[in-house]
Amino acid sequence: MAIRVIVTGQENPILRTKAQKVRTFGKELQKLVSDLLMTVDHVKGAGLAAPQIGEGEAVCVAKIAGAFTPLINPNILWATEEKVLGEEGCLSLPDIWLYVPRSTEIVLRYQNEKGKEEERRLQGFDARVVQHEVDHLNGILIVDYHGKGAAVVPGEAL
Repeated sequence: MAIRVIVTGQENPILRTKAQKVRTFGKELQKLVSDLLMTVDHVKGAGLAAPQIGEGEAVCVAKIAGAFTPLINPNILWATEEKVLGEEGCLSLPDIWLYVPRSTEIVLRYQNEKGKEEERRLQGFDARVVQHEVDHLNGILIVDYHGKGAAVVPGEAL
């Protein structure tokens, strides 16, 4: 378990590459999840995806109902058409805060650390955080929404 360096830069190829599906559930995956949890806790984030620490697997952690949840191979099965603009920052894009449109409710399917498939219905902030982290696993950053309903937030971060 280690606190890892967070990869930064909107043109960084690591952040722009689609993550690979996890097929092996073992000690290496456990270490990756532990590193993600330690790192996100250290920087006081709401979520963190493997590409943000230089790893190419489809793994992220997201704060859901106030607790960090490891999400392996997450897939959003359904999302409301209704979107709400909300302020988002990104650990990989320091000092950039944008209003990003996100679905208000989603249904998420993922695997836990043991490989068991789970499904959850998420709303509000929980849904927003998961959508942000799933975007990371698909090589999408919040700056990609600029011009698509996102707006630059002036001044300091909240």
